[in-house]
Amino acid sequence: MSATDTRIRLPRIGRMSNELVLASIIVVLVIVMCAVNPAFFSVHTLFSILRSALVPMVFALAVLFVIISGGIDVSFAAIGIFAAYTTVSLAQGGGLDFGLVGILAFAIVIGGALGFVNGIVIARFRLPTLIVTLATQGIFKGVLLAYIGSKYIAELPDGISWLSTANLISVESTRAYLPMLIVPVVLLVFGAALLLRRTMFGRGIYAMGGDLEGARRAGFPVVRLQIMLYVLVGAVAAIGGLIHVVLGRSANPQDLVGTELDVIAAVVLGGASIFGGRGTVTGTVLGVLLVQIINNSLILMGVPTAWQRAAVGFLLVIGVGIQAVMARRASRRTFVLDTVKE
Repeated sequence: MSATDTRIRLPRIGRMSNELVLASIIVVLVIVMCAVNPAFFSVHTLFSILRSALVPMVFALAVLFVIISGGIDVSFAAIGIFAAYTTVSLAQGGGLDFGLVGILAFAIVIGGALGFVNGIVIARFRLPTLIVTLATQGIFKGVLLAYIGSKYIAELPDGISWLSTANLISVESTRAYLPMLIVPVVLLVFGAALLLRRTMFGRGIYAMGGDLEGARRAGFPVVRLQIMLYVLVGAVAAIGGLIHVVLGRSANPQDLVGTELDVIAAVVLGGASIFGGRGTVTGTVLGVLLVQIINNSLILMGVPTAWQRAAVGFLLVIGVGIQAVMARRASRRTFVLDTVKE
């Protein structure tokens, strides 16, 4: 085996070990919580964690693509609630209830359009993704409240209201239930995995995260890829926003914005490199579950909400710190392998 072969395979080994470590942490955490509070070990708790993970999971898939590409998007929550609230508002108050498919398509178009705005500004003007999305987050929310509406909508249009009570699994004895909306989320997970691993678009995303200029020299249409990426992120965020509205059985324009920390922390803990070029859907799924289990555990222990947020922030710092250490070690290892090759 040549030094070059060894260098190519090392990142894959790192990803596998990261996912194994995450799975082990989840198992240990569950065992500890079951010992502390036996009520944690129940179907009701399991379904509760899965329900709470649905919307963050959708958002995390969108954020994963951006982080792999070397960027940071903090506007996804604003896009999600903008698309969902606008769609519900028009369907309910404007008489534009076109059924489930029509409402979903309309929300996706709105989300994709807002993502297109991000993509154009980032790709054409080569501005930092964090600054651009931080700005558009404020713009999108401001436009929503000023021009679309700021009132709480208590009733959903008939086209999607039935989904609020549609359950895939329901256990009457424990009042535990798993909503039908878990099905589209699972489909999105598999779709994201296929898109990243089996398409040129996915390869281009990884290439941009590894080295943007290198990807451009390798023949990848970087500008077009970036625009397509943010359109995709906007569309997925719109789906997440719509799922949030359906689960809550109402639409509130003040929702979702402020949940970005949990989502980004989950993606980073899942092994996606904050520096770009690395990340997996499996790791992201495990990261989301870990954050939700921690939040649920803290609630059962009676920990105040402020400390729950602090715990997630602490996990994010740890995740980024570990990545920085691993990046330094990887650079040293690559230097040694290059020396051996010479």
